[in-house]
Amino acid sequence: MPSKGGPKIIQPEELGHYIRPGDHIVWSQGTAEPLTLTESFVQQRSAFTGSTVFVGITHSTTLRPAHTDHLSFSSYCGLAQNRRLVDANVLNIIPAHCSQLPAFFSHGVIACDVVFLHLSGPGPDGKSSLGIGHDYLLAAAQSARVVIAEMNDQMPWTYGSSDLDGVRIDAVVHSSRELLEVAPGTITDTERRIAHYATEFIGDGAVLEMGIGGIPDAILASLGDRRDLGIHSGMIGDSVVGLIEAGAVTNALKSIDAGVTVAGVLLGSQRLYDFARQNRGIQVRPANYTHNHNVLASIDGFTAINSAIEVDLTGQVNAECLAGRYVGAVGGQVDFVRGALAAKNGRSMIALPSTAKQGATSRIVPTLGGAVTTLRTDADVFVTEWGAAQLKGQSLNERVRRMIAIAHPAHREALAQQASHLRQ
Repeated sequence: MPSKGGPKIIQPEELGHYIRPGDHIVWSQGTAEPLTLTESFVQQRSAFTGSTVFVGITHSTTLRPAHTDHLSFSSYCGLAQNRRLVDANVLNIIPAHCSQLPAFFSHGVIACDVVFLHLSGPGPDGKSSLGIGHDYLLAAAQSARVVIAEMNDQMPWTYGSSDLDGVRIDAVVHSSRELLEVAPGTITDTERRIAHYATEFIGDGAVLEMGIGGIPDAILASLGDRRDLGIHSGMIGDSVVGLIEAGAVTNALKSIDAGVTVAGVLLGSQRLYDFARQNRGIQVRPANYTHNHNVLASIDGFTAINSAIEVDLTGQVNAECLAGRYVGAVGGQVDFVRGALAAKNGRSMIALPSTAKQGATSRIVPTLGGAVTTLRTDADVFVTEWGAAQLKGQSLNERVRRMIAIAHPAHREALAQQASHLRQ
């Protein structure tokens, strides 16, 4: 793991011994953020003028628009707390598939001079692990000039994330602090109705990928009567724990990683972290595995469940932009959609409410108002609270008809009038 002699034990205020002005800094995303390091870095930012921070999904308020007095920020997404930076126009977006990020760091496409890792204490093998967040961190760390680790005795040791071979850790800061949490929200009636239609496409033995939020939670909550479900996902939350404990998720029939739930990041509460601690049934893996096309295509029954900001009547998906603001991500959507379509008996679902702004705006539109994240040639199933539309292999005329049928009734007539140019 570390170079000969081991890493140096330091205090957070000593970061200036390792970081130079103008450096490019990368740290664990989401709930795996090493708060002791990131907070100290921000406090000392005047010593690092001109440095750029690359962040993923952010669930802390560590970074603030005012910090651009000395720093600049970039990310592949505008999700969660990143939206505050987007609103202030201080976040530079790098559109990317999650599967691309490890190679971007390895090949220097995204510069990386310093990496902050968030590690557990030693586990059964005597080594630390990356705990609840793996994703692109090892690729970045293997390419960096300096690697600084926060070793937190409250970070759970997890299987699959303990291999730090090839990473030289230069310095370690010890800590003992609670991890960030993402508590499950309240499931709405609309989300329950979406789940009702979505679960029709999920049979026993399906291997699921899903995000975090009300719709995934509602779908998972509706699967308690299924048997031998599997999980292979970029991220998982507390809802997966409930299905495992209920016996619905066993991973027993998975064509690869049998018996194991695979995820790149755990985004949940302490319940999830405690469940994952030294649990052989959960592995935290890097993005070049969780999002790898060949891996996904080899999973029989792989079922991708994703969402969107808006979709058009022919099956194009915008998961990135709203009213000119970058509030979403390319992320893993296209990776998982195409992996599911290539898998034996695979399915891809885009699930979303039919309207926004208390019903005033349809989220099914004639023409997207933002980026095309997923092409209509990759369309399979779309689900709203009004039903499901299967588009794969359908003509443009039939796609338009089916999508209007799952739009909110108050918007169907207008959509039909606006759709004539799409039928050509």
